[in-house]
Amino acid sequence: MNFWGYSTINYFSPMIRYSYTGTRNDGSSAINEVKLLVREAHKRGIEVIMDVVFNHTAEGNEDGPIFSFRGIDNSVYYMLAPKGEFYNYSGCGNTFNCNHPVVRQFIVDSLRYWVTEMHVDGFRFDLASIMTRSSSLWDAINVHGNPIDGDLLTTGTPLNSPPLIDMISNDPVLRGVKLIAEAWDTGGLYQVGTFPHWGIWSEWNGKYRDIVRQFIKGTDGFSGAFAECLCGSPNLYQEGGRKPWNSINFVCAHDGFTLADLVMYNKKHNLANGEDNNDGESHNNSWNCGQEGECASISVQRLRKRQMRNFFLCLMVSQGVPMIYMGDEYGHTKGGNNNSYCHDNYINYFRWDKKEESSSDFYRFCRLMTNFRHECESLGLNNFPTAERLQWHGHVSGVPDWSESSRFVAFTLIDSVKGEIYVAFNASHLPVTITLPERPGYRWEPLVDTGKPTPFDFIPAEHPGRDIAVTQYSHFLNANLYPMLSYSSIILLLSPENGA
Repeated sequence: MNFWGYSTINYFSPMIRYSYTGTRNDGSSAINEVKLLVREAHKRGIEVIMDVVFNHTAEGNEDGPIFSFRGIDNSVYYMLAPKGEFYNYSGCGNTFNCNHPVVRQFIVDSLRYWVTEMHVDGFRFDLASIMTRSSSLWDAINVHGNPIDGDLLTTGTPLNSPPLIDMISNDPVLRGVKLIAEAWDTGGLYQVGTFPHWGIWSEWNGKYRDIVRQFIKGTDGFSGAFAECLCGSPNLYQEGGRKPWNSINFVCAHDGFTLADLVMYNKKHNLANGEDNNDGESHNNSWNCGQEGECASISVQRLRKRQMRNFFLCLMVSQGVPMIYMGDEYGHTKGGNNNSYCHDNYINYFRWDKKEESSSDFYRFCRLMTNFRHECESLGLNNFPTAERLQWHGHVSGVPDWSESSRFVAFTLIDSVKGEIYVAFNASHLPVTITLPERPGYRWEPLVDTGKPTPFDFIPAEHPGRDIAVTQYSHFLNANLYPMLSYSSIILLLSPENGA
């Protein structure tokens, strides 16, 4: 069962298998269901971003079945080699010929349909780098209407100004919605930070995912890169004139480990897919915290919970747009399966019972952290933070450590609502006592400490045990110090001293 529905046949129809009415009424009721879904989401202030697949179709390679495009004109709709073989930059047997004049107009028409008829608010483009590759039989007449010297390109060559991306970016309807690129493909083209953007495209920041995973699990050499991630990746987006919101930050997505599996498995476990565990990504930057699988010692389970909190805290304090994979907020596991496209069962289903369990302390943490981000003016900036607002620290205040062996990153951020916040990550296997920045007339008080058990991992002002928790650390705080466990992160807030 292709549960994810990533093998498109008709680009103007919702998949009836996802609808309540199913195949009744020839599937026409599914259209009304989508419109109702979007309308009700909008009533609640929720935007709807549609995941679209214009990089390949369900028709496979040159030996595949004929459903639609292969019965119309292979040479127009697919990238073909001279002898008729299909180029396979998608990993699915064929590659849609996106920059052919006929195909790119077809794609634009489809996108406009979903905006004008279904009222979706934007699109995430699967393997979007394919949309930047030159089409079969590429030449200037195809694109510009007249020849240009030296314009002959090999099929699939990346283009600096792809006609399709140009058309979408300057279309009067489409340029007004959110456009998000998965800026890579399976043919080796990786464009995170360099995707042709016309100033309006955002990107799935795959570099954010990889760097954050490696730093949080304690890999040397990533402290500086991790700091860039916290700032919204200005090293990727600032020079091109883009903003922090052009970076879609994520740690986990539908393809890959869930957050819980990221801290439970060192290796993928995809035998249930029927491909002898050969499918799915083998390089996951995961760490099982000492034991493989769900069954583990109490100490390993505690470390895993800390690591999950560390990842989520990082997402919530990073500039840019945080993206959370459904189910990660309660700790959904797929048993180590990192390519669950073919499972219409509990592996992919959202477990409402797990979310509602009173023991779901991680759900509480995620909810409180999300609310905290909403409350802070400084955690969703329209511009990259500067030294006027942000200051870096190390184990000693004002002395950051960007060395190869550093596993500690901390910063203070001026916030018009909270005043000032202090955030620190200790990704070392050793605990540490840090020196806090001096603020005369004020003292730092703990808000979040992932090294503490629930409910003291996040202690908001209204929490009945907050005063006790603050008192327990008062001897450290009075000395402008704070102890951090190994693999833990904290958020501290300034409070007037003696009610000043």
